[in-house]
Amino acid sequence: MSPGPGRPRTVRSPGRRWSARRSLLAETGLAVALTLVGVLTVPYVDVVSAADESLDPLGIGLIVVAGLATAARRRRPVSVLAVVAVAAASYLTIGYPYGPIMFSVAVAVYSVARRCPPVPAAAWCLAVLAVLLLHLFTNNAALPGLLGVFPASAWVAVPFSLGLARRLVVEAGVRERAETERRLLDAERLRLAQEVHDIVGHGLAAIRMQADIALHLRQSKPAQALVALEAISRASADALAELRATLAAISPAGAGPGSGDRAPTPGLDRLEDLCERVRAAGVSVDLVVQGQRRRLPPAVDVAAYRVLQESLTNVVKHSAHPHASVEVSYLPAAVAVTVANQDVLGEPVVEGFGISGMRRRVAHVGGDLTVGHDGHTGRFRVHATFPVEA
Repeated sequence: MSPGPGRPRTVRSPGRRWSARRSLLAETGLAVALTLVGVLTVPYVDVVSAADESLDPLGIGLIVVAGLATAARRRRPVSVLAVVAVAAASYLTIGYPYGPIMFSVAVAVYSVARRCPPVPAAAWCLAVLAVLLLHLFTNNAALPGLLGVFPASAWVAVPFSLGLARRLVVEAGVRERAETERRLLDAERLRLAQEVHDIVGHGLAAIRMQADIALHLRQSKPAQALVALEAISRASADALAELRATLAAISPAGAGPGSGDRAPTPGLDRLEDLCERVRAAGVSVDLVVQGQRRRLPPAVDVAAYRVLQESLTNVVKHSAHPHASVEVSYLPAAVAVTVANQDVLGEPVVEGFGISGMRRRVAHVGGDLTVGHDGHTGRFRVHATFPVEA
């Protein structure tokens, strides 16, 4: 019968179907094994004590019921426990000899402790223990007085403890996996937030600067205002292309329609373009590259570019002196980047999302970041060193 229009259809993957089938086979196999052991040992347990009632078809039937009932212990643990407890209690109360039927009781108790919350499971198992102890008043082979309590208690207490311990271990593992997944998700969210902040923040800073210029010159120098608007258009296009590339990288397939038209991954090879965009925003930039340029590990290349981008963006947004010097040094076992700007105001450094993001980026690749005022030169300086293989 097909599901109704308001009823969702449950589709199981082949792996889940095989797991469910294997679990069902294991349950059935154990139930059959318990039943066979109980039936096949009847001739041996029937001669242990002369005080026992001789096993008849009723006693064998109770053994079979208790054994086969355990086949549903995972799906209906409480119901199975009730059936097994009634069968075992009836078996012992009638006076049949002690035997493997108690293994079915142990399995049912373990399943309830393993699959039910601890408090209800304990209540059910105590009720089962009380039912099992009824045979002390009717079974002539039972130990006298309190001594008869211990065997029945052991068949309940031991499997209950094992089942509860297993449940606690599994729940702890589930919580640990959930916490690990949450930490990974938070870290990914933070990484994406930092990427978007660096891309959009840099683009908007340049756009705002050019928009202010256009507004200021719209009447006195319309031609210059047009230049500013063209710079706004270029800055917004660059920011959108880079943002599109970042978002495409996290799509489910990592690609989609038009994915071949995405912007290249940012790195130090695009440093000149970055400086040009900052110059177009009204800040003069002096770029110095020392050492032999070489290919860097992708993580280091992106981190170094983002540090320079965020530092220059801060100059555009916050500095009263529109001039920055950028230096990139390719050392034998490291690459160092520096952005310095004349600190006219000399205000204390307040580390916001941008600087804290730079610290995370640098620390992630094992580098070192220094941010602060240079008392000798009166400049604000951002310096990062990234270790790389020689």
